[in-house]
Amino acid sequence: MTMPHGPAPHTGPEPPAGGAAPRPVDDPADALARLGRSWTWILGSAVVTLVPGILILVWPAETLHVLAVLIGLYLLVMGVLRFVAVFARDEQGERLSGLLIAVLFLLAGVLCLRNPLQTITALSLIVGVVWLVSGVLTLYTAIAAKDLPHRGVLVGVAVLGIVAGIVVLALPAESAQALTRLLGLWLVLLGLAEAAVAFAWRSALRKAGVTGSSGQAPTA
Repeated sequence: MTMPHGPAPHTGPEPPAGGAAPRPVDDPADALARLGRSWTWILGSAVVTLVPGILILVWPAETLHVLAVLIGLYLLVMGVLRFVAVFARDEQGERLSGLLIAVLFLLAGVLCLRNPLQTITALSLIVGVVWLVSGVLTLYTAIAAKDLPHRGVLVGVAVLGIVAGIVVLALPAESAQALTRLLGLWLVLLGLAEAAVAFAWRSALRKAGVTGSSGQAPTA
């Protein structure tokens, strides 16, 4: 769910509004914006989600400590990815929602790693809240954003996150192994959904005449 929520990039530089001087080429904000618009960056987010999900499904009997570390690292890396994606957004409201999601992931990751011996119930609560809140915020952005390419794909990913959060929060913690498998399954599903978002964004870039994995128009 790190797809840029602005319109597809244009194929050439735009003149600065109001005669303002353009920002330097090496402006860190511009560099982060280019990175956040890259479809490969979004695909990297999908991989970060898929890998721990597959590991959890393959080794469901591993210790709770290993599970907490995997989930914690997943949340921290996703927080960083989402923070960078914030710079790719043009509207102030979109940036605010993206920043809230990034902070939520980072805080949740710290909570998981701070006490890796906590119960599976606590882990499920943390992950469920993150998925539910980030899904709601992403759904709001997907509906409110203007000129959003492949809006339906992003809405589908947001709904999947909301459903994942509700399911994880609603199920009782009677079986640690069952909840572990559930977390792994939802991670795999969300990872596949984010991969679909990445390829949808690549398609939008190509239709806009933009080439290269960075999502930027080629220079003459």
